Amino acid sequence: MIAVTGGGSGAISALLQTPGASRTVLEAVVPYSLAALVEWIGGKPDRACSEATARAMAMAAFMRARSLAPNHDPMALLGVGCTASLATDRTKRGERRIHAAVQSADRTVVYSVPLTDNAPSRSGDEATATGFLLWTIAQSCDVDATVLEDSLPRGWNDASRRREAEASLAETELLLVGRWRALLRPDSTVDYFAEGEAPPTAAVFPGAFNPPHAGHLRMAAVAEARLQQPLAWELSMTNVDKPPLDFISIRDRVEALRKEDAQRPIALTRAATFCEKAALFPGATFVVGADTMLRIAEPRYYGDDVARRNAAVAEIGRSGCRFLAFGRATDGQFLTLGDLNLPAELRDLCDEVPAAEFREDVSSTALRKVEP
Repeated sequence: MIAVTGGGSGAISALLQTPGASRTVLEAVVPYSLAALVEWIGGKPDRACSEATARAMAMAAFMRARSLAPNHDPMALLGVGCTASLATDRTKRGERRIHAAVQSADRTVVYSVPLTDNAPSRSGDEATATGFLLWTIAQSCDVDATVLEDSLPRGWNDASRRREAEASLAETELLLVGRWRALLRPDSTVDYFAEGEAPPTAAVFPGAFNPPHAGHLRMAAVAEARLQQPLAWELSMTNVDKPPLDFISIRDRVEALRKEDAQRPIALTRAATFCEKAALFPGATFVVGADTMLRIAEPRYYGDDVARRNAAVAEIGRSGCRFLAFGRATDGQFLTLGDLNLPAELRDLCDEVPAAEFREDVSSTALRKVEP
């Protein structure tokens, strides 16, 4: 399953023109506009042309392949993503470059290559992107790609950057094939649990943690003091507002969390919604910001169906779960639980941490914007 943002689309034609392509290609899509890309990966990327976006495209492609071939061996499926910034008819804000990624059930691989050694030419850049993407696919399929090397960017062996993360069988079943969750303990041991079989976790802090920061740590400490219970971080591979996490993202974020906090366990899940989280963590209190409480209440996350929203809130309540809501700076103002217009059934599940007890205006989004 292949997704490209324009550059490299010639690879789709080359594959489809090959006899037997119907036994290899499930589908190919070109999410060319930003709106199409956001819809494809499930959230707005920080940058349209980046390694992270290529990986998110590949993960979305892998999930699509799973839905198109549900009875096929998932270990034989590949999701491919490519995003490129090529020569164009307007001034470019960054260097010309290509990012190509492949996602399988047990591996994330991404190659990044600049086009600085190639003379600026749209047709030339397109030919290079096509050859580079075909080479990437061939590498992932253990096919001899020598015939493609003449079309690769000059100096690609030295300039291209490969990043890879391999998952264990249990992680594969947890994140991409099954419906398990894992608990990563501070001593590095990992326990995997089938749905409904995990030991109870009294306090859970869900988040993307991209990156984790001092505000997260302070929230965790305040929550533990209030609840008189130890807390676990929860990192979900799927999210209603963000692209899915691949194995490189998961590894990087777990390492970042461990660097900031070597004591608390980390739960890995694929629970995108709080209804799903409540099923995995019955009886838990979820530590959230006011902005998250607003999203839980918004009907647009339930197909604009208020009845579905209310049913989801009721299910969370039946699971014995509650929310500990912290204030959050949003759109230039600091919002607390009392500022939110929530349905009564949802508000009844909430306890508030007042601004006098906790206020931290730093955000992961703002921190990413200042990174080089």
